[in-house]
Amino acid sequence: MSHLLKYEQEYWELSYQNIAGVDEVGRGCLFGDVVAAAVILPRGLVLEDVDDSKKLSAKKREHLYDVIMEQAVAVGVGYVDAPTIDQINIKQAARLAMKQAVSQLNVMPDMLLIDAEKIDTDIPQLAIIKGDATSQSIAAASIVAKVTRDRLCQGEWDVKYPEYGIAVHKGYATKLHREQIMALGPTPMHRRSFLRNLLIEEQTLF
Repeated sequence: MSHLLKYEQEYWELSYQNIAGVDEVGRGCLFGDVVAAAVILPRGLVLEDVDDSKKLSAKKREHLYDVIMEQAVAVGVGYVDAPTIDQINIKQAARLAMKQAVSQLNVMPDMLLIDAEKIDTDIPQLAIIKGDATSQSIAAASIVAKVTRDRLCQGEWDVKYPEYGIAVHKGYATKLHREQIMALGPTPMHRRSFLRNLLIEEQTLF
Protein backbone atom coordinates (compact mmCIF):
# COMPACT_ATOMS: atom_id res chain seq x y z
CA MET A 1 0.00 0.00 0.00
CA SER A 2 1.39 3.39 -1.01
CA HIS A 3 2.29 5.81 1.80
CA LEU A 4 0.10 8.30 -0.10
CA LEU A 5 -3.00 6.25 0.77
CA LYS A 6 -2.80 6.72 4.54
CA TYR A 7 -5.78 9.08 4.74
CA GLU A 8 -7.80 7.22 2.12
CA GLN A 9 -7.20 3.90 3.89
CA GLU A 10 -8.39 5.38 7.17
CA TYR A 11 -11.72 6.45 5.65
CA TRP A 12 -12.19 3.31 3.56
CA GLU A 13 -11.93 1.35 6.79
CA LEU A 14 -14.69 3.59 8.22
CA SER A 15 -16.90 2.46 5.28
CA TYR A 16 -16.54 5.59 3.15
CA GLN A 17 -16.69 4.50 -0.50
CA ASN A 18 -16.12 7.49 -2.76
CA ILE A 19 -13.33 9.65 -1.39
CA ALA A 20 -12.55 12.71 -3.51
CA GLY A 21 -9.21 14.51 -3.41
CA VAL A 22 -9.55 18.25 -4.13
CA ASP A 23 -6.86 20.79 -5.06
CA GLU A 24 -6.42 24.02 -7.04
CA VAL A 25 -3.74 25.73 -9.13
CA GLY A 26 -3.16 29.29 -10.22
CA ARG A 27 -3.65 30.93 -6.84
CA GLY A 28 -0.49 33.04 -7.23
CA CYS A 29 -0.91 34.04 -10.88
CA LEU A 30 -1.46 37.57 -12.18
CA PHE A 31 -3.51 36.32 -15.11
CA GLY A 32 -6.37 33.94 -15.80
CA ASP A 33 -8.64 31.63 -13.88
CA VAL A 34 -7.91 29.73 -10.72
CA VAL A 35 -8.62 26.09 -11.64
CA ALA A 36 -9.55 23.29 -9.25
CA ALA A 37 -10.06 19.55 -9.69
CA ALA A 38 -11.78 16.86 -7.67
CA VAL A 39 -10.80 13.23 -8.28
CA ILE A 40 -12.30 10.00 -6.94
CA LEU A 41 -9.98 7.02 -7.43
CA PRO A 42 -10.96 3.34 -7.02
CA ARG A 43 -10.42 1.86 -3.59
CA GLY A 44 -6.93 0.39 -3.20
CA LEU A 45 -5.62 1.65 -6.55
CA VAL A 46 -1.95 2.66 -6.33
CA LEU A 47 -0.85 5.05 -9.07
CA GLU A 48 2.90 4.86 -9.56
CA ASP A 49 4.67 8.23 -9.71
CA VAL A 50 1.64 10.29 -8.65
CA ASP A 51 2.92 13.13 -6.46
CA ASP A 52 2.47 16.84 -5.87
CA SER A 53 2.19 18.27 -9.41
CA LYS A 54 4.84 20.91 -8.63
CA LYS A 55 7.45 18.15 -8.20
CA LEU A 56 6.76 16.56 -11.59
CA SER A 57 7.99 17.51 -15.06
CA ALA A 58 5.40 18.75 -17.56
CA LYS A 59 5.86 15.55 -19.58
CA LYS A 60 5.31 13.36 -16.51
CA ARG A 61 2.21 15.38 -15.53
CA GLU A 62 0.74 14.95 -19.01
CA HIS A 63 1.30 11.18 -18.86
CA LEU A 64 -0.19 10.90 -15.37
CA TYR A 65 -3.15 13.08 -16.38
CA ASP A 66 -4.08 10.48 -19.02
CA VAL A 67 -3.64 7.63 -16.50
CA ILE A 68 -5.80 9.42 -13.90
CA MET A 69 -8.55 10.22 -16.43
CA GLU A 70 -8.57 6.58 -17.51
CA GLN A 71 -8.53 5.03 -14.01
CA ALA A 72 -10.61 7.48 -11.96
CA VAL A 73 -14.14 6.72 -10.83
CA ALA A 74 -14.98 10.40 -11.45
CA VAL A 75 -13.23 13.69 -12.21
CA GLY A 76 -14.65 17.21 -11.85
CA VAL A 77 -13.05 20.55 -12.74
CA GLY A 78 -13.99 24.07 -11.58
CA TYR A 79 -12.93 27.50 -12.89
CA VAL A 80 -13.18 30.98 -11.37
CA ASP A 81 -12.19 33.91 -13.59
CA ALA A 82 -10.14 37.03 -12.90
CA PRO A 83 -13.06 39.50 -12.41
CA THR A 84 -14.56 37.16 -9.80
CA ILE A 85 -11.16 36.78 -8.10
CA ASP A 86 -10.94 40.59 -7.89
CA GLN A 87 -14.47 40.77 -6.52
CA ILE A 88 -14.36 38.06 -3.81
CA ASN A 89 -10.54 37.67 -3.25
CA ILE A 90 -8.30 34.77 -4.22
CA LYS A 91 -8.90 32.64 -1.12
CA GLN A 92 -12.68 32.69 -1.63
CA ALA A 93 -12.19 32.16 -5.38
CA ALA A 94 -10.01 29.09 -4.78
CA ARG A 95 -12.67 27.69 -2.43
CA LEU A 96 -15.39 28.41 -4.99
CA ALA A 97 -13.42 26.65 -7.76
CA MET A 98 -13.00 23.64 -5.44
CA LYS A 99 -16.73 23.61 -4.67
CA GLN A 100 -17.49 23.76 -8.41
CA ALA A 101 -15.06 20.89 -9.09
CA VAL A 102 -16.84 18.73 -6.50
CA SER A 103 -20.24 19.62 -8.01
CA GLN A 104 -18.97 18.50 -11.45
CA LEU A 105 -18.28 14.93 -10.25
CA ASN A 106 -20.76 12.50 -11.79
CA VAL A 107 -20.45 10.26 -8.72
CA MET A 108 -21.40 11.82 -5.37
CA PRO A 109 -18.44 11.69 -2.95
CA ASP A 110 -19.07 10.74 0.67
CA MET A 111 -15.75 12.23 1.89
CA LEU A 112 -13.52 15.07 0.68
CA LEU A 113 -9.78 15.30 1.28
CA ILE A 114 -8.83 18.91 0.53
CA ASP A 115 -5.41 20.51 0.21
CA ALA A 116 -5.30 22.92 3.17
CA GLU A 117 -8.76 24.40 2.56
CA LYS A 118 -12.37 24.17 3.69
CA ILE A 119 -15.23 24.43 1.24
CA ASP A 120 -18.89 25.23 1.65
CA THR A 121 -20.59 21.83 1.44
CA ASP A 122 -22.46 19.34 3.60
CA ILE A 123 -20.14 16.53 2.48
CA PRO A 124 -17.72 15.52 5.29
CA GLN A 125 -14.28 16.97 4.63
CA LEU A 126 -10.74 16.98 5.96
CA ALA A 127 -8.26 19.79 5.25
CA ILE A 128 -4.75 18.35 4.95
CA ILE A 129 -1.70 20.60 5.10
CA LYS A 130 0.60 19.72 2.18
CA GLY A 131 -2.14 17.34 1.09
CA ASP A 132 -0.80 17.13 -2.46
CA ALA A 133 2.36 15.50 -1.04
CA THR A 134 0.62 13.17 1.45
CA SER A 135 -2.61 12.00 -0.23
CA GLN A 136 -2.77 10.23 -3.59
CA SER A 137 -6.29 11.57 -4.25
CA ILE A 138 -5.22 15.18 -3.65
CA ALA A 139 -2.04 14.67 -5.68
CA ALA A 140 -4.15 13.32 -8.56
CA ALA A 141 -6.43 16.38 -8.29
CA SER A 142 -3.38 18.69 -8.33
CA ILE A 143 -2.14 17.02 -11.54
CA VAL A 144 -5.52 17.29 -13.27
CA ALA A 145 -5.91 20.95 -12.24
CA LYS A 146 -2.35 21.83 -13.29
CA VAL A 147 -2.53 20.13 -16.69
CA THR A 148 -5.98 21.63 -17.36
CA ARG A 149 -4.75 25.14 -16.56
CA ASP A 150 -1.45 24.74 -18.43
CA ARG A 151 -3.33 23.63 -21.54
CA LEU A 152 -5.49 26.77 -21.36
CA CYS A 153 -2.33 28.90 -20.98
CA GLN A 154 -0.62 27.24 -23.94
CA GLY A 155 -3.71 27.16 -26.12
CA GLU A 156 -6.75 29.40 -25.83
CA TRP A 157 -5.31 32.11 -23.55
CA ASP A 158 -1.99 32.45 -25.41
CA VAL A 159 -3.83 32.68 -28.74
CA LYS A 160 -6.10 35.39 -27.31
CA TYR A 161 -3.22 37.49 -25.89
CA PRO A 162 -0.07 36.40 -27.79
CA GLU A 163 2.08 39.40 -26.75
CA TYR A 164 2.12 38.51 -23.04
CA GLY A 165 3.99 35.18 -23.14
CA ILE A 166 1.24 33.32 -21.25
CA ALA A 167 2.28 29.95 -22.74
CA VAL A 168 5.75 30.40 -21.23
CA HIS A 169 5.11 31.78 -17.72
CA LYS A 170 1.51 30.49 -17.26
CA GLY A 171 0.41 33.85 -15.87
CA TYR A 172 2.92 34.04 -13.01
CA ALA A 173 4.76 37.26 -12.17
CA THR A 174 7.94 36.70 -14.17
CA LYS A 175 10.10 39.59 -15.34
CA LEU A 176 8.84 39.15 -18.93
CA HIS A 177 5.22 39.14 -17.81
CA ARG A 178 5.58 42.26 -15.67
CA GLU A 179 7.40 44.06 -18.47
CA GLN A 180 4.64 43.21 -20.97
CA ILE A 181 1.92 44.38 -18.58
CA MET A 182 3.78 47.67 -18.13
CA ALA A 183 4.32 48.09 -21.87
CA LEU A 184 0.86 47.02 -23.05
CA GLY A 185 -1.37 47.44 -20.02
CA PRO A 186 -3.42 44.67 -18.42
CA THR A 187 -5.88 42.51 -20.40
CA PRO A 188 -9.43 41.80 -19.17
CA MET A 189 -8.04 38.46 -17.92
CA HIS A 190 -5.48 40.07 -15.61
CA ARG A 191 -6.29 40.15 -11.90
CA ARG A 192 -6.39 43.89 -11.13
CA SER A 193 -6.17 43.34 -7.38
CA PHE A 194 -2.92 41.40 -7.88
CA LEU A 195 -1.42 44.02 -10.18
CA ARG A 196 -1.99 46.75 -7.63
CA ASN A 197 -0.07 44.80 -5.00
CA LEU A 198 2.69 43.62 -7.29
CA LEU A 199 3.46 46.65 -9.40
CA ILE A 200 2.98 49.42 -6.88
CA GLU A 201 6.75 49.92 -6.74
CA GLU A 202 6.79 50.43 -10.51
CA GLN A 203 4.29 53.35 -10.16
CA THR A 204 2.96 52.62 -13.63
CA LEU A 205 -0.47 51.06 -13.81
CA PHE A 206 -2.52 52.69 -11.13
